[in-house]
Amino acid sequence: MLKTLFLSLMLIASPIWPLGENPLIGDPYLIVNKQYNQLAYIQDGVIQNVYSVATGKEMDLTPEGEFMIVVKAPNPYYRKKDIEGGAKENPLGTRWIGFDALETDGRIYGVHGTNAPQSIGHYVTAGCVRMENTNVEKLYDEIPLGTKILIVNTKESFEELARKAGAIE
Repeated sequence: MLKTLFLSLMLIASPIWPLGENPLIGDPYLIVNKQYNQLAYIQDGVIQNVYSVATGKEMDLTPEGEFMIVVKAPNPYYRKKDIEGGAKENPLGTRWIGFDALETDGRIYGVHGTNAPQSIGHYVTAGCVRMENTNVEKLYDEIPLGTKILIVNTKESFEELARKAGAIE
């Protein structure tokens, strides 16, 4: 009895949402299409917004597949060059939304802001998905940990991709 109660409490208090198979129609879902350097935010079975992004300077740098958002951080610290979060010279901008690509822990690959907004729309990153700070801040507030992100390089539309993934009908 105690074991069942403990397990139930752990599931309810889990920091990762949603649990189980997802996306379910209605769940938040992200799709990045490297073909067009765009990110679609899907919620409630509808594409809510499409943002312009920057991706890897070489096609294989931004990993493809379906991953999970496992880390979110405001004003992320840039370890590579020891730059404090919030500093103007920090290339990660104002938000970090890390995903578990290639068996990483969400601290290597992510969707993040930028201190170089002119780079958006181009193939310039070391593998992350770069957004304008105002857009990544909105996205950060909308999506919980556990949200799935699909990264592809295709001519298929966001509607087609979302339907195949089960994020829309």
